[in-house]
Amino acid sequence: MEDLKEALVMAAKEIYKRGLVQDGEGNLSIRIPGKDEMIITPTADIYMQLTKEDLVHINFDGTVISGKRKPSSEYKLHVAVYKQRKNAGCVIHTHSPYAMAFSIARKGIPVIIEEMIPLIGGDIRVAEFAPAGTKEIGENAVKAMEGRNAVLLANHGALATARNILYGVKTAELVEKMARVYYLSKRIGEPHKIEEKMQERFKKMFELYFSTL
Repeated sequence: MEDLKEALVMAAKEIYKRGLVQDGEGNLSIRIPGKDEMIITPTADIYMQLTKEDLVHINFDGTVISGKRKPSSEYKLHVAVYKQRKNAGCVIHTHSPYAMAFSIARKGIPVIIEEMIPLIGGDIRVAEFAPAGTKEIGENAVKAMEGRNAVLLANHGALATARNILYGVKTAELVEKMARVYYLSKRIGEPHKIEEKMQERFKKMFELYFSTL
């Protein structure tokens, strides 16, 4: 438990330093292996002041097992992923600006760089809108994320999952990077997507090493 908490604190500070969240927004969790439980960041989080004592240990129905703070109000979003993804070890929800812009425009991001395939699984889709904190936003996210490790949440932000928290941070950062690069490339000209047949050699890497299915 202590190792999991240390890893979650590290990841929380990393996504803040990388500009994927600001204080009071976004959330992260780590699944406790073999149990319907997770460790999640608290509501009203101030990232660079976060400590292990601020984290909240809850089960999948939201009951607090340990922790003095109130868990993130969006814990149901995390639960939806864990229930559908047997290999999901973490969930990271960000409010990074370019990803948010695409989520508001409700435009997905095609495969424009090969790195998207092994880490994300392909293109980044947009889930149908649902209010934050509801069961529906999680259901919509999981549906749109089918076969992928990341999704845009309509008019809200982005969601990434991975087998461990280190790859989770990398995946969350990649979503924002791809949103920014795609936006910039569209300003230069018509972006060229990587053809489906050229993606095949990377899909095995996703299935073997990175898929959370």
